[in-house]
Amino acid sequence: MSILFIILGLLLLVFGGDWLLKAAIGLSLKLNIPKVVIGMTVVSFATSAPELIVSVKSALNGATGLAIGNVIGSNIANIGLVLGITTILSSISVEKSFYKTDWPVMMIASVLLYFFIVDDLIIQTYEGVILLTVLIVFLVYLLRFQKQTVAEEVSENDDVSTYKVIFFLVIGGLGLWGGSELLINGATTLAKDVGVSDAVIGVTVVSVGTSIPELAASIIAVLKKEKAISLGNLIGSNIFNILAVLGITAIITPVEVKSDAMSLIDNDIYWMLGISLVVLPLVFIPKRMQLGKRDGVTLLLAYITFVYLTIM
Repeated sequence: MSILFIILGLLLLVFGGDWLLKAAIGLSLKLNIPKVVIGMTVVSFATSAPELIVSVKSALNGATGLAIGNVIGSNIANIGLVLGITTILSSISVEKSFYKTDWPVMMIASVLLYFFIVDDLIIQTYEGVILLTVLIVFLVYLLRFQKQTVAEEVSENDDVSTYKVIFFLVIGGLGLWGGSELLINGATTLAKDVGVSDAVIGVTVVSVGTSIPELAASIIAVLKKEKAISLGNLIGSNIFNILAVLGITAIITPVEVKSDAMSLIDNDIYWMLGISLVVLPLVFIPKRMQLGKRDGVTLLLAYITFVYLTIM
């Protein structure tokens, strides 16, 4: 039954996130919000909504290992799994904003998370405020100094009627709520049944599930031969996961790493830092400012190794 709950929960999260994204884009276009604002705020928030909902509800339910594990696992999956598969299917050209802005901010966010939890094993409310403040500063910088959007292009063809916006908003919200309920209940029950911590379930099953929207978007972009997904988008998603998802969660309730979730500190967070760090040299070697099939295989093998070591 717990497996069924997980599958149904993941399906609802995927469809709910997609519906919410359509509503957000439609609403933004109707309000004449610039595309860069849509990309770095509305779109980023909508695609990270599954992580946010799961993390907040997990923390409120006492499964804080699931909340942190979900974010750390999603960040590893975004680069190792999603970027790996995408670059295996098609090479990706990298924009200069990657090494000038996106990657440095992602590493700053990752290092902040590391120092916030490595000593006292808890993300305090004030630390959540710091994370969210860094995100706001980052967004203000993008809007003021970075003219080219690093997010997915949104065309006027994406405009939808007001009724559809409201419809997608309602069913998207309900889908995320119902999916998070089923996924958390299924994941925590499964963790107890198989004798592993909710943190392990968080960095494997749950994190992959909440990264499915990014994976689906990447594969669809490759099949359509469109530049609808880029390295900057995935890096931006990782930034949002740490600064917004964990920031908001910690503001609502402090997020503690419990004794049965110490693998997050002893192992998983180092994988997140490592796989985030290795993207930089891969962008320049062997072909400058491009990620190809060889890089994709490297990232995917790293992710498979991480999952294997985690569940063993």
